[in-house]
Amino acid sequence: MSKIIVAVAVVFGARLFYWVLTQLALHTYYRRHRINEGSRYAANRLLAYFIYTVAGLMAIEMLGVRLTVIWGGAAALLVGIGLGLQQTFNDLICGIILLFERTVEVGDVVEMDGMVGSVRQIGLRTSMVETRDNVTVIVPNSMLITEKVINWSHFDDKARYTLQVGVAYNSDPQLVKQLLLEAVSNHDTVLAQPAPIVRLVNFGDSSLDFEALFWTKDLLEIENIRSDIRFEIERLFRENNIVIPYPQRDVWVKEMPPIPPYDK
Repeated sequence: MSKIIVAVAVVFGARLFYWVLTQLALHTYYRRHRINEGSRYAANRLLAYFIYTVAGLMAIEMLGVRLTVIWGGAAALLVGIGLGLQQTFNDLICGIILLFERTVEVGDVVEMDGMVGSVRQIGLRTSMVETRDNVTVIVPNSMLITEKVINWSHFDDKARYTLQVGVAYNSDPQLVKQLLLEAVSNHDTVLAQPAPIVRLVNFGDSSLDFEALFWTKDLLEIENIRSDIRFEIERLFRENNIVIPYPQRDVWVKEMPPIPPYDK
């Protein structure tokens, strides 16, 4: 009984040590050096794996079980299990790689398979991504390693987006540029630096084609931001008599020669 009590005490002691280390000592260090959320999460998870593994081995040793016997049996057992659970072990290794490499971190906005969401948790086997629709998607860690993943916020917390619009050929291009800059700059989430810019990108079949480029940090709300800016562009164009034309085509009708009468 005393050995069981000591083993339980070791496990609880490891849990207490982990809490003191992460919530008191490391928390102050993170805040002082302004460590981002993703780096904090990765460091804490790696510490948890290490501390709990050592504590588990110590608890087993306290119970009088020889670890050499366990390692010998586990080696043979893992060979058979590994053949049947290759994907599971792959996800486990990929989870550790993610925590070390930090190519994808908690809080990052990622895009994969047409899905855009924020990484909420990176577990040992799976990760949780919260989409724009507030739906949590459980993603195997191997997909974040082996598949193509677009990380919108890996090196920076802002991204550039575009809006395209066409106006009639009789419109004043400078006025159109001014109105587009006004519509974009007036939105609260659009950054002043880098400043928005407007380009005349093409002479289209029916219109002068412009695009407005702007920067924002609200990556998950970008579609709502674009919608708000489009509403503002439509209002400013209407007030200044700027027309967004319909597709136009010139149709030429070739005159056919008269058909001679038919003689029987």
